[in-house]
Amino acid sequence: MANSLVSIQILPKTKGGEDVIPYVDHAISIIDASGLKYEVHPLETTIEGDLTEILPLIEKINEAMVERGCKNVISQIKIFYQPQGASMDQLTEKYRS
Repeated sequence: MANSLVSIQILPKTKGGEDVIPYVDHAISIIDASGLKYEVHPLETTIEGDLTEILPLIEKINEAMVERGCKNVISQIKIFYQPQGASMDQLTEKYRS
């Protein structure tokens, strides 16, 4: 079972003030390719997995933004770490119908 939930919001500084949505879409595609469970929300994406898998993924996302021409990137991260297991479904089941 996964031991972490990590929410990430990417704020790339785009060249010439371009729209950030294509960059965010690319970041989400990197998360998708990781094979980890995730949910996209309006202001952040939450990833479920082991912290040792998720932190390198965050590094990869930031590097990809720079490779696409961003001068810099701000990544706002929230980490829920629970060694005995962490799950989005478990934390939110009472709110789902």
